[in-house]
Amino acid sequence: MGYHKSVLLNESIDGLHIRPNGVYVDMTYGGGGHSKLILDKLGPEGRLYAFDQDENALQNRIDDDRLMLIHQNFEHACDYLLAIGIQEVDGVLADLGVSSFQLNNDASGFSYRPEIDLDMRMDKSMTTSAKDVLNSYSEEMLQKIFQRYGEVRNAKTLSQKIVELRQTQKFQKSNDLNEVLRSIQFGTFESYAAPIYQALRMEVNQELPALERMLEASSKHIKVGGRMSIITFHSLEDRAVKNFMKFGEFNDEPTTDIFGKRSVWPWKLYNKKPIGPSDEELKINPRSRSAKLRIMQRVG
Repeated sequence: MGYHKSVLLNESIDGLHIRPNGVYVDMTYGGGGHSKLILDKLGPEGRLYAFDQDENALQNRIDDDRLMLIHQNFEHACDYLLAIGIQEVDGVLADLGVSSFQLNNDASGFSYRPEIDLDMRMDKSMTTSAKDVLNSYSEEMLQKIFQRYGEVRNAKTLSQKIVELRQTQKFQKSNDLNEVLRSIQFGTFESYAAPIYQALRMEVNQELPALERMLEASSKHIKVGGRMSIITFHSLEDRAVKNFMKFGEFNDEPTTDIFGKRSVWPWKLYNKKPIGPSDEELKINPRSRSAKLRIMQRVG
């Protein structure tokens, strides 16, 4: 299937401190690499529930009675678990990297290669595609997306050009967008296009809001002593995870009451600084370069 090598595999699973008879959740099943290692550490009574919104991931199912693999966006994982009677779990893992398979699969529409359909939906049942964003969002909305998710320097000019072009032709294929990008690019086309395609993907899949909802929901269902292990690849995602693990919210500064007191947050950081890939992993998998692992443990 060509899914990417699981990044920070041992570090993220060791960080969960697997209990052999525990109940664990892999929020991002993908190629099954993290799930396989969790299953290796579980005993006969242990259970693993894994989620992935990409239906292609279901083809990587591991044949193991202790595993239940569910086609669902991780923001709905806790609702699903509650519906089947799972109230508490011992640990939660999420690897937020987009797989090599998704990036290289033309049907996904994540690539800026020529003649790719501008889709970008990880779950094909979603209603909004990248085409819809490019053809219907206002200039101001487009600028905000490119600035926030892609840190694009000339986001205003780019948004103006997109709105201008769509008056005469609709965006359908990567060529349509690439034509605009080439007319205003900085540096190489690849280095300019990559964050723009990334920004569109993050908007189409509502990746940040979904991450925030998943973190809030799952933290309420982890037992005392249980852990959460999250791997990020993007600065915005990492900031959200960092702030949540420190404060239980997503602002850079925690909310306080009128007396300046914070509400008690029943979690502690397992690693104060994020764990990055080793030199050995970087040699094997250069795409792991931007990966950051953060782990927290419930203490109350």
